[in-house]
Amino acid sequence: MALLTKDAERRIIDLLLSEGLADPNLVATVREKAEVENKSALTELISHNIINNDMVARATAAIIGVPYVELKNITIDQDILSMIPGDASSRVLAVPLGEKDGMLNVALVDVTNVQATDYLSNLIGRPIRVWMSSERGIRQMLEQYHGDFSGVKEAVDATNEAAAEASSSNVKTIVEDSPISKALTTILSYAAKTKASDIHIEPLESSLIIRCRIDGVLRKIMELPKTVAPALVSRIKILSNLKIDEHRIPQDGQFTVMVDGQEIDLRIATSPVTWGEQVIIRLLDKTGVTMDIRKMGMTGRTLRSVLNSVKKPNGMILTSGPTGSGKSTTLYALIQEIKSEEINIVTLEDPVEYKMDGINQIQVNVDAGLTFASGLRSILRQDPDVVMVGEIRDSETAALAVQAALTGHLVFSTLHTNSAAGILPRLLDMGVEPFLLASTLNTVIGQRLVRRVTEKREMYKSSEIETGSINEIVGKLLPEDKASVAKISQDLGYPGLPIRNDDYYMLAKGMESKETPGGYSGRTGLYEAIDVDEDIQKLIISHATTNEIMRLARAKGTISMRQDGVLKVLSGITTLEEVNRVASDLS
Repeated sequence: MALLTKDAERRIIDLLLSEGLADPNLVATVREKAEVENKSALTELISHNIINNDMVARATAAIIGVPYVELKNITIDQDILSMIPGDASSRVLAVPLGEKDGMLNVALVDVTNVQATDYLSNLIGRPIRVWMSSERGIRQMLEQYHGDFSGVKEAVDATNEAAAEASSSNVKTIVEDSPISKALTTILSYAAKTKASDIHIEPLESSLIIRCRIDGVLRKIMELPKTVAPALVSRIKILSNLKIDEHRIPQDGQFTVMVDGQEIDLRIATSPVTWGEQVIIRLLDKTGVTMDIRKMGMTGRTLRSVLNSVKKPNGMILTSGPTGSGKSTTLYALIQEIKSEEINIVTLEDPVEYKMDGINQIQVNVDAGLTFASGLRSILRQDPDVVMVGEIRDSETAALAVQAALTGHLVFSTLHTNSAAGILPRLLDMGVEPFLLASTLNTVIGQRLVRRVTEKREMYKSSEIETGSINEIVGKLLPEDKASVAKISQDLGYPGLPIRNDDYYMLAKGMESKETPGGYSGRTGLYEAIDVDEDIQKLIISHATTNEIMRLARAKGTISMRQDGVLKVLSGITTLEEVNRVASDLS
């Protein structure tokens, strides 16, 4: 905040009061106390949270006649941001906005600082036009752009054709002596701050593309010269203990980084592609994941079914879904529900994604002979009560998991199938005997992840097509009249559901911004759970199809993933577009 005279402070406070932005009584009390203690009334009002810095910045701009810009509502191209070096921007708290009439528009915190404006003008060699913005807005912009990508720019500048064409024997030296390490750090830092789940480093014929998967959707964040690729890939390989001179076959590795004091595990997968080597980095941030099954999107009938199942002393609980659908996180949340000093819980994972106190977690090591199958045999000799197997990948592991459930253990695991009902035929295909499967399975769960509508939103009436789609998918589930709204809503786990077959439904649409692309922020789960009762067991024994199993389950009250998604749409959690994107292939 700029250094202001008492008269300027008085005018700012009066302006805020005239616009109804502050409580007159509170302002009067703080002003009187500040006068007695010879303190700045404006500073005291901010410290007491009566007003904030953003409000002061706007009022200051209005009083001194300088235009104000709210940086959180705009996106600035990297080419424009690079017009002022990152260190200079950070030093004087300034952000370039763009060129017009031969002048560079620049947002500053202290527009009255003539020395800062002269310094910037001389630095870029042209006149500037000043705008005012809040310190928070400028710092956020600096953090997102200069803070994240300046290291990458330095690496690009320092890496030339000679380095790119260096022999493999010199690659390690090039990597260690160049800014490429800082470049990788800034890319990882950006991914962590935006809560990306994956980073894709993809070579093209003449460039290198960096993309991040944020909220389940890939977004291109930068395009680098092809010359950077060898050093960047080699740096990742060195950190992952992979062979830097092996470019012909895929390699897998992992390492851990610290970002803003938080430990993030990275899983690395490299593979040869047409124009070089592709690298996929999976980020496992333990701090950003909730382990409460109720906060993950599971609710109503599905939640009750699953919680009843985990209370049983033995049997199998299996989750299914595509890669990245949150299956492992669901298992961790279920284990969290039953974790106790009275039971021995052992897990077998590849890798151990989230470390939990009170759980004995074992890391699969295929090179050392520790596979899911061999590890499961060992676990069963360790007197476990509960066993979690990261994934059932083959018939041997499937047979051992069933055997563990038969001998009095509660077994959790995952499979890659499209739906909960698809788990049953898949296990039969793996050679598990139908009568064993029927007698050991407690519950099968299917899941997907959809993006959540951001808090800043607007409501609109559904179109005729949207209304018809909603009625078709969940029409029979919705309450028939107002008298049954409370009961049905409680049963399904979504408060305040609308009456069925309405002419329209009120749906939510998020307000798009730089921080919330598409109007979304964060993700939640779509779930379905099938209890394996006597009727389902009969279908398993008769080798029924996935559709036959799901048809019977829905007749018994199972809410399908697609139905769960539409109920979330009606509750303003997500949108029909999102549900159709991830669950259009489901019934």
